[in-house]
Amino acid sequence: MTSELINTKDLPKVDPVFGQLSFDNHEQIVFCNDKDTGLKAIIGIHNTVLGPALGGTRMWQYDNEWEALNDVLRLSRGMTFKSAVAGLNLGGGKAVIIGDAKTQKTPELMKKFGEYVHSLSGKYITAEDIGMETSDMDLVRDVTPYVTGISESRGGAGNPSPITAYGVFMGMKAAAKYKYGSDVLEDKKVIVQGIGHVGESLVEHLTNEGAKVIITDINQARLEEVKAKYGAEIYTGENIYTLDADIYAPCALGATVNDTTINQLNVDIIAGAANNQLADEQVHGKILAEKGIVYAPDFVINAGGIINVYAELEGYGKTEIMRKTENIYNTTLEIIKNAATNGVTTHSASLAIAKNRIDERKKENQK
Repeated sequence: MTSELINTKDLPKVDPVFGQLSFDNHEQIVFCNDKDTGLKAIIGIHNTVLGPALGGTRMWQYDNEWEALNDVLRLSRGMTFKSAVAGLNLGGGKAVIIGDAKTQKTPELMKKFGEYVHSLSGKYITAEDIGMETSDMDLVRDVTPYVTGISESRGGAGNPSPITAYGVFMGMKAAAKYKYGSDVLEDKKVIVQGIGHVGESLVEHLTNEGAKVIITDINQARLEEVKAKYGAEIYTGENIYTLDADIYAPCALGATVNDTTINQLNVDIIAGAANNQLADEQVHGKILAEKGIVYAPDFVINAGGIINVYAELEGYGKTEIMRKTENIYNTTLEIIKNAATNGVTTHSASLAIAKNRIDERKKENQK
């Protein structure tokens, strides 16, 4: 029996990691696997020019590993720009754990993940994201100091979700100020898609201001719970994107503004907490501008959470956290105005601010 060597020159040239569009010059990608606990995780470190990469850990049942990889790359990159625009001395990183958080997350799995975080010696600092709770971060803290968002009883800033929601609310009001001439949201019809921790807090702010809130989520029990608390209307139609409303607030997964939905949207403003809301940043950002829809860039207005956990590293309190988060209003309004003046998308305008800050720091480091 003979075997023949495959001529690799005849194989298609495919770069499964470096070739991903979302790779975008990531510094490091770490694949974590532990048979005993069932841990399968990916840590993405996009850029550490401004400081250590800080970003949450998401646990999600991805359809496949490529989907998980692309998600962590997009999220990690977004964290770089989020911290840069917010003026924080942090880089961008993110982690995803592949699995069902409700059935597969265990204390042993979280601690093992913490060990992988610890092995990076502070280059990556984790926090909570979808599928995670403050108690999970406390477990990670048992094995590494490189974690934020731990409980206040352990010296942390606690759950960042309410602060994230407040920042989104500030960004939404800034977009309304530009679009309507007033930032008062009373009687505005707002679609909140996804009512997890952040989405519910956003519903509370909107309800308190007198907005008409329509909610949608895959979890019917959560919908009923939030309706009972705040009197929000549950959407029962077939396609939320065709609903006539003033503001669309995506607060679940990303890429809901895509080739299919973008021409269905019937709103004036998009301002939500979800990361990477535009499936194609350049193409869809331009279409939104052409349609006259004001887009408040996600990585600008959802920065409240990272401002909150950054407080644990810098040692500032709630007063400073709120001041920095409220400033999201001014930053968002400035970006929207600059985009209009210069004829660029709001995404491009905010990205330019982030990249300029990173480039300036890089020049300083090279002196």
